[in-house]
Amino acid sequence: MDHTMKRLLLLAFLSLNIFGVSADTLTLKAGHPDTYVVKKGDTLWDISGYFLNDPWRWPKLWGVNPQIANPHLIYPGDRLTLVFIDGQPRLVVKQHIKKSPEGRVASKNGPIPAVDLALIQPYLTQNRVVDPAWFASLPMVMSGESPSLHHVVSDVIYVNAPLEVGLKVAMYETGREFFASDREGMLGQEMILASSGRVIESGPISKVELLSSLRETKGGFRVAPVEDEALMSAYFIPKAAELTVPTSILAINGKIREAGKLDVVYIDRGSEDGVETGHVFSMYRDGEIITYDNDGLPVRALDRSSYDKVLAHFAEETSHKMPDIFHGNLLVFKVFDKTSLGLIMFNEIPVRTGDKLAKPEPLTLKGK
Repeated sequence: MDHTMKRLLLLAFLSLNIFGVSADTLTLKAGHPDTYVVKKGDTLWDISGYFLNDPWRWPKLWGVNPQIANPHLIYPGDRLTLVFIDGQPRLVVKQHIKKSPEGRVASKNGPIPAVDLALIQPYLTQNRVVDPAWFASLPMVMSGESPSLHHVVSDVIYVNAPLEVGLKVAMYETGREFFASDREGMLGQEMILASSGRVIESGPISKVELLSSLRETKGGFRVAPVEDEALMSAYFIPKAAELTVPTSILAINGKIREAGKLDVVYIDRGSEDGVETGHVFSMYRDGEIITYDNDGLPVRALDRSSYDKVLAHFAEETSHKMPDIFHGNLLVFKVFDKTSLGLIMFNEIPVRTGDKLAKPEPLTLKGK
């Protein structure tokens, strides 16, 4: 092999390594601090947002730090210092330890979570998407001891099934039926938690005393055992979602038309498709279709005449789709069989049903 060829191969090898490294390099945010003292109410995502253009990549910011075996164990009062290890930014921690007079470590506030638990706790306990046949098979609230059609805390209601005395149950209102535009069949039936209670008498018609109430309970609501998953921890580690199937925003919680930062949305993929708690998606809006007019000039869809629309319909070569528009990140925090719940961590334009989801790419120019 001649000298020139060796030089070319070496240059190609170095180029591949340089690009490989840069693709996984953390980009520090302009004006980032050198140190940060953790405060009560902080989250891992928020803290990383002070340092990184991509806050969801905080596991890499702390992952190789030997002082933090578990990145969840960051407490209020800890001082974080930005250092560089092998050219990569890392946060190291000086723990804040408060001792009692006897010298023993006293307990302090718990470790800070990945995101603000107050934002997602209601959805961990209230929202479920289940198989519609299973939902239809659940026992039903018939009425109650009170003549009222609406039942609240301390009321006794009647359920049309023998239930074990002492069993904790939840009453659910029928929510939306979810369908995907690119697949046949229903993705699931939404269940909306109304109340919870305890079985006090069993029989063909069982009695349940209501112990808590989010909304009034009515006849026709379905009854199911209290969901153990509601107690799941939200101390998950975010990671890039790498699904090979098209994924999109299925619905917005609360039936509103558009969503924004810290709003909750449903996505049209679940555990059966490989979605996991902690997955991060980038959100994209469809790029618009541009056509040419009679003068050969580009025309936006909103500006087309009736003639242009007919021409675009029959002549595909005159239509060109523009690139999809990136507009934010979404974090999955609860997963069902065919759907999932996600929290919008930031967005640049309003989020709508049908927006596309894809593997997040590192931001190199800007970040929120």
